[in-house]
Amino acid sequence: MKTFNNFNISQKFKNSVIAIGNFDGVHIGHQKTLRDAKKQAIKKKISLGVLTFEPIPIMFFKKKIKNHRINSLEQKKEFLKKQRVDFIIIKRFDKKFSNIDYLNFIKDILFKKIKCRYLFVSKNFRFGKNREGDIRKLKLFERKFQFKTIVTKIFKINKKIISSTKIRKLITTGHIQKANNFLGRNWSVRSKVIRGFQRGRKIGFPTCNLKLLNYVIPKSGVYSVRVKTKSFYKKGIANVGYRPTFNGKNLLLEVNIFGINKYLYNKVLNIDFIKFIRPEKKFKDLEELKKQISTDITKV
Repeated sequence: MKTFNNFNISQKFKNSVIAIGNFDGVHIGHQKTLRDAKKQAIKKKISLGVLTFEPIPIMFFKKKIKNHRINSLEQKKEFLKKQRVDFIIIKRFDKKFSNIDYLNFIKDILFKKIKCRYLFVSKNFRFGKNREGDIRKLKLFERKFQFKTIVTKIFKINKKIISSTKIRKLITTGHIQKANNFLGRNWSVRSKVIRGFQRGRKIGFPTCNLKLLNYVIPKSGVYSVRVKTKSFYKKGIANVGYRPTFNGKNLLLEVNIFGINKYLYNKVLNIDFIKFIRPEKKFKDLEELKKQISTDITKV
């Protein structure tokens, strides 16, 4: 899969099928859209491209939102590649881009630069300055600028709409298994191991400490996880929270990896969240904490 950081794409990728969106999480609804888009590309013997934005627009407009992403940009690219996307355009979403008039977006970007032939967008797609562009305006200019708009159907399971917004809500409320069902895989955090106080090692449960970066923050508590690196894939148990037993003040993800007792500082880990075990709580002493951890491990 080829990656472009602007609209100056290679000639061979022009006149393609283009799917536009944030694709945060690349959930099963996104996957259905991309399958349909790929079928169209194969039918017409052209490429499939995705146009997405960095940062996610809401994080640009609302600077206070720091923890929002379901997946990192690197993960998103990997997930899109698995959906057989041929190329991806990652457009930096900044003030200049946000001020582009909707007609200029259609004329200068979709028509002149990308030469889009088939455009896959969601029903509520908005674009251009002040979100003035919509499906109606896209269809209005289809003939003039030689493209066809295909509006994707809302994806539902048991009459429930699948969306990135809903998945974030499930993660923040601890409903990880349902979030995983909507994602079509385990929700995962990719982060680098940082140095901690080694308290876990002192009580017999060494942990890797990781920052949650700008991922959506899961409900504070203990989780069953799977930890993946280039060299192993292991079961583990994780705590997300502030470590009230130690009067912690900073949010942290701590992971005890079963069968691994070596230092992993600066190693990048992929933490797959499997299920929520219990909320975070403060223990009266370390013995009570150790006893609870032993109980938690039996539930992994």
